[in-house]
Amino acid sequence: MVPTEIRVIYGDTDQMGVAYYANYLRYFEAGRNEFLRGTGVRYRDVESAHGILLPVVEATVRYKHPARYDDLIRVETWIAELGRASLRFEYRVVRTGDERLLTEGHTAHVCVDREHKPRRLPEELRRLLEPRTGMHPES
Repeated sequence: MVPTEIRVIYGDTDQMGVAYYANYLRYFEAGRNEFLRGTGVRYRDVESAHGILLPVVEATVRYKHPARYDDLIRVETWIAELGRASLRFEYRVVRTGDERLLTEGHTAHVCVDREHKPRRLPEELRRLLEPRTGMHPES
C-alpha cells in the first residue's frame, strides 16, 4: 500500500461545501501515480520507455462520508489483481486526523500499445509490480 496525502482545495468543492464527487477519480489517479512512483517507475516512463498505455476500462467509487474544503486526505492505493495484460488498483480515501473512511473504490486497466491493441505487461514492469500485488492497506 502506498499512501498519498492531498489537501482538498476550494475549487474541489461544490455548492454544499463538500468535495465534488467526480474529484475522487482525480484523487485515485494521484494515488495511482504515486503508487507507480513508489515502485521506482513514473507513469510517463511506462509510456515512453515501454511504449504502452494503461487506460481505465472500469471505475467504481463508493462514497461513505464527505471530504470538505481544507481537509487533508490520504489516498491509500494498492494493486489487487495483476493479469497478463491487465491490472486492478484498489483505493481507500481517509481523512487524516480522525482516520474516517470517506471513499473506497477501484480502477481496472488494460495494457495496450500506441495503436490501442492489447499487449502483455512488459516483464520489467511486472517484476516491479508483482511483489506489491494484493497488499491491502492494513499490510
